Amino acid sequence: MDFSKLTILDMNPPNGRANAMLAAGANYVQHAIDPENMAETLSGLVGPSDLLIDLAWNIEVTEIIDWCHHHGVLYINTATELWNPYNTAIAPNKRTLYVRHMMLRDLKESWADAGPTAIVEHGANPGLVSHWTKVALTDIGKAMLAQNVSPHKHADIERFLSERAWNRLAMTLGVKVIHISERDTQITNLPKRVNEFVNTWSVAGFHEEGIAPAEMGWGTHERHMPENAWGYDYGPGNQICLSQMGINTLVRSWVPASGEIIGMVVRHGEAFTISDHLTVRDENGRPLYRPTVHYAYHPCDSALVSLWELKMRSYELQPAQRILRDEITDGMDELGVLLLGHDLNGWWVGSQLDIHETRRLVPGQNATTLQVAASILGAVTYMVNHPDLGLCVTDDLPHEDILAVANPYLGPCPSVQTDWTPLKNYTDAFSPWNGRRIHPDDVWQFGTFLAR
Repeated sequence: MDFSKLTILDMNPPNGRANAMLAAGANYVQHAIDPENMAETLSGLVGPSDLLIDLAWNIEVTEIIDWCHHHGVLYINTATELWNPYNTAIAPNKRTLYVRHMMLRDLKESWADAGPTAIVEHGANPGLVSHWTKVALTDIGKAMLAQNVSPHKHADIERFLSERAWNRLAMTLGVKVIHISERDTQITNLPKRVNEFVNTWSVAGFHEEGIAPAEMGWGTHERHMPENAWGYDYGPGNQICLSQMGINTLVRSWVPASGEIIGMVVRHGEAFTISDHLTVRDENGRPLYRPTVHYAYHPCDSALVSLWELKMRSYELQPAQRILRDEITDGMDELGVLLLGHDLNGWWVGSQLDIHETRRLVPGQNATTLQVAASILGAVTYMVNHPDLGLCVTDDLPHEDILAVANPYLGPCPSVQTDWTPLKNYTDAFSPWNGRRIHPDDVWQFGTFLAR
């Protein structure tokens, strides 16, 4: 690679992490993008057929994508951002990712042509998890065929597998719930200090999405809307949000290595795109089928302690912030998708990347950041070979092409069946007196997963 063609733009001075690229000839520009200087800044750095990889936060996604579209620049990001995402004076359902995706759809419809490829939300999650969902659906379908489970469905399963009709396949298999289930067990020999937020990825990014309303794709099997739920009267209507923070909304979930976990329903773009792409509608556009889709995130121990302190600070971010890298001594980031409620009960597909494998592959990184980088590498490889697709979300892309590039950097990637349900290990010492009695028929209802 000719590194002289690579420019790194950052609001901060070089911190040593880019030394190898700079030594190879890459350029470094210290500069902060804002609404007033964005167009001028980008015009001096990229032009037609160039590629912009946007890993920043709080840059308005529609504005930067629209600029790239009209200047022939390929674009990819890992999240949909706004200039100012912290407005708490508006209703919960007006500060959601649903709203941002509707903005993107309006932008796409305003263009006269598709234009250069622009892929939004293609990190680990959102990103890889959409591809793993297709792997899981494929493997569940093939397992049902091989094990002669529900033979009356076999013809439809074979048909929808062949047609890659993922929504029809999910409905036929009976998938009711999809968790993006993650437990980060990376530990450090340098514990967090008082008034310091420690995490394995962007502290600012986690803070912004964590204090936002919990958000999820809402399944057609759900019988009880949460009391604090908000919906939408425009767009596909595939989501709800809650009038409470994602970091304060806890659910039971499962990952293969750790078993049952308690995860946070932090908002993520995949809850929108997966639930939307898997929706089956009748001839009048009414939804016949849709799974409930949301994140269930158990961050690393240092981040959990940081979150507890954040709550004590009335959610004002700590002045000191640190991303764990070289001080990590052990652990892994176990991230995947957990498909539940189908004829094989549960199925998990994902990555079990530990810190030791990470350092062997890419020194100086942690498991979490490498999962994101691997996903971006897969998407960039695809978009360079397909430069004229216009605006895409991850679910629009062929999962095999992306994973073929990303998988060598993701450690073990199991695809496994599980008998776990949210009632398997459920205990409530006060159930005779608190009125919370869960009926077995409600096993796949959102309220059953809630860890109250």
